[in-house]
Amino acid sequence: MGYEELWKALADLLTELRRKSENIPTEIMNNLRSAKTMIQILKVDPSHTENLLKVEMYLGNLEPRLLRMAQDKIAPQGIEQWMKKFEKARGNVDEKKRVVDSKFVQGLPRSEQWIRIQISEDRPQEDIERMADENELSYRMQENGYMLVYGNSENLKSYIKKIRKKSKEL
Repeated sequence: MGYEELWKALADLLTELRRKSENIPTEIMNNLRSAKTMIQILKVDPSHTENLLKVEMYLGNLEPRLLRMAQDKIAPQGIEQWMKKFEKARGNVDEKKRVVDSKFVQGLPRSEQWIRIQISEDRPQEDIERMADENELSYRMQENGYMLVYGNSENLKSYIKKIRKKSKEL
């Protein structure tokens, strides 16, 4: 994922600053850790755009602060190299962001939550539909072999618990 590349570049600059005896504020370290955590969460579930915004906020705040700190410790040519590294990593982020944006599901009310479930031998379409009906959820089949299940947040949570329980039984 492109965010990881940008995070790694920022972490590398931070490491170089520490080698040059620069005192790194706790806030910067916390933001770097938080960014990494949000990136990991995004990898697991890229459908939550609020996590995407948090990652962009953390990384966007870190870059200028680290560059300001680096101006005192690194030669101007070195700063330019770091900026090129960040720019390259940001280019990869834009490509990945397009993939995340394509996961937007059209035709669902904003107030409803949704999940995609892959149809398999362990989870046949009939079972998914039956359990969705039991939880008062709506569903529709997608072209890629996934079932989209959507509705009230509490009903969806209950549905997910039942799906997990059934998967553990197998």
